[in-house]
Amino acid sequence: QVQLVESGGGLVQAGGSLILSCEASGIIFSINTMGWYRQPLGNQRELVAVITSGGSTIYLGSVKGRFTISRNNAKNTVYLQMNSLKPEDTAVYYCAADPYSRLGPSSWGQGTQVTVSS
Repeated sequence: QVQLVESGGGLVQAGGSLILSCEASGIIFSINTMGWYRQPLGNQRELVAVITSGGSTIYLGSVKGRFTISRNNAKNTVYLQMNSLKPEDTAVYYCAADPYSRLGPSSWGQGTQVTVSS
């Protein structure tokens, strides 16, 4: 059974930083592409960042240069370092496995709330 468990969300002032973590179990983590999505209240979920098994990364344009996705295969964990946070980054953030799968991500985490105050 695949489990993705996020942590690290919270309340931060604009300009601040947070780091999100997602620990995976039940999958061969090292061969999976992993992604972070976010869903602001009342809006659709969007893909924020992706990291492949080889370490290549892709970012949503609005977070490029501010967010960094990374992974530690020894810990089965993917991270999202978020700097220079803006109020518009406020959302529930979700970790996902295989975001580019034809049917969408194969597994989702439970989500963690990030709130950026102005």
